[in-house]
Amino acid sequence: MARLFGTDGVRGLANTDLTADLALGLAQATAVVLGKGRSAEARRAAGRRPVAVLARDPRISGEFLSAAVAAGLASSGVDVLDAGVLPTPAAAFLIQDIGADFGVMISASHNPAPDNGIKIFARGGTKLPDVVEERIESYLERDILMPTGGDVGRIRRFADAEDRYVVHLLGSLEKQRLDGIHVVLDCANGAASGVSPETFRDAGAQVTVIGNEPDGMNINEGVGSTHLDLLARTVVELGADVGIAHDGDADRCLAVDASGRVIDGDQIMAILAVSMKRRGVLASDTLVATVMSNLGLKIAMAENGISMVETRVGDRYVLGAMSDGGFSLGGEQSGHVVMSRYATTGDGILTGLHVLAEMARTGRSLADLASVMTVYPQILVNVSGVDRSALESDEVLADAVRGVEAELGGTGRVLLRPSGTEPLVRVMVEAADQATADRHAHALADIVRTRLAV
Repeated sequence: MARLFGTDGVRGLANTDLTADLALGLAQATAVVLGKGRSAEARRAAGRRPVAVLARDPRISGEFLSAAVAAGLASSGVDVLDAGVLPTPAAAFLIQDIGADFGVMISASHNPAPDNGIKIFARGGTKLPDVVEERIESYLERDILMPTGGDVGRIRRFADAEDRYVVHLLGSLEKQRLDGIHVVLDCANGAASGVSPETFRDAGAQVTVIGNEPDGMNINEGVGSTHLDLLARTVVELGADVGIAHDGDADRCLAVDASGRVIDGDQIMAILAVSMKRRGVLASDTLVATVMSNLGLKIAMAENGISMVETRVGDRYVLGAMSDGGFSLGGEQSGHVVMSRYATTGDGILTGLHVLAEMARTGRSLADLASVMTVYPQILVNVSGVDRSALESDEVLADAVRGVEAELGGTGRVLLRPSGTEPLVRVMVEAADQATADRHAHALADIVRTRLAV
């Protein structure tokens, strides 16, 4: 059986790759594996069933998939609290907040509407390690003994789920108000369409909203963190102070300043890291980021006395390094930003609130705050039709990389890495100017194409 779990749950074309049968079976297997923890056993000893939180984004297939997951869990003896449409980080928070045994989020994040996915969180709202995902997959091939009578689970509406999450988000601001800031929110016609505007307004901001009319099929369609043009235009046309963009399940945050210039995840992390260090809440004065973060971030952190821990690409690796080191801030250029004091995963609403809080706290514009970091020109070239496994052993390619690195010196960076999901090698070059970055990246890509051809 091929591996089901990818880098962020089980994902595919809904009703083709990801069917109701698969969702039901996956839920039943999850109930067996995650319903055996100490918390679940304590509940059983007290005559109660294990509890799971269930939420989804608004894409149309989420309706039948969440119904299948709820049926699978309840038929396995798990009580289901259905939170309805809420962001992924809300689901993670609620699992921790009520002491649930685990939880399930139905979402394909920034993917188009026909896709969907199933994300599973362990007790405490944390992502599953590979070994647990493998155990869940193994139970899909086994006969599972199902409970009967009063031992089957119940499915109930999680009535105050959104209120709990909003109170949590506002509490993270520690009474810092956002009065006087005009923000345009792009909710990607996704899971944040209701809760994000409500939260920013409650915090005192003047809010204009776009991308907040989900119809089940328009999630991420021309809006959200992967389509920032409309947000930038709206901010400029209205004379707003800042724009905040979420993706479909609101675990990402990107921004635009008052001039419409994009502020990416690296710049957001730089703003937050400097602020947190100044206020004495940046654990070990350290930021966790991936190897794809811009060289400018590393230089900015060094200039501000902040250390950096670099990980492989993927928020799960950022989360792992943060957990291992006890660090309080980490993330990716794509806008997954983790503030571990308040969240167990990336939270786009939380991140946006804290960016605006720093604007309110300092009285500085977003452009001024982002100037702490100089963004080095960066180019990424994908080379297909090559043998990824030979990347590290080819000496001619290694010599070429060393030559480029020597020419760039401290003003640039080279990174070659195999794609984890496609038959590609990614060539990334940063330099002091775009022309230099382009020249070196395409030259290295040509060498990769020649040396590693299959």
